[in-house]
Amino acid sequence: MAQYEEITIDQGADVALELFLVNQDGSTKDLANHSAFAKMKKSYNSDSDSTWDFTANITVPASEGRIILGLTNTQTDEMKSGRYVYDVEISFVDSGGDTIVERVLEGIVEVTPSVTR
Repeated sequence: MAQYEEITIDQGADVALELFLVNQDGSTKDLANHSAFAKMKKSYNSDSDSTWDFTANITVPASEGRIILGLTNTQTDEMKSGRYVYDVEISFVDSGGDTIVERVLEGIVEVTPSVTR
C-alpha cells in the first residue's frame, strides 16, 4: 500500500523532491533494475491536457533507495493554482518476464499562486 503525503508547490518555481524508500522491515529498498514514474493531474479523471509528468530519477547507487522527483519552473508556471492529485510508481521485470508495478507514494499537491508571473 502506498504512503500518503500532501505536497505544496510554488507556481513558477523549480521543484525537486527527494524520496527515501524502505521495505516493511525498515531496511532500505534496493532499486537496482527498477524504473520510477510520477504524474500529477487536476483530478483522477482529467484528460492528458491537465496532466504533468515529474522527472523521476533513481539515484546512484540504487541500493540507497532514493528517487528524485522534479518539475521545471516552466511546467509549474503553466499550472493553475489549486489542488491536484499525484502518485509515484516503481516497476521492474521479474525473473519470469512479468512487469511488476508498485505504487509507493500518493496524495494531494497544492499549487500556490505566484504574484511575479
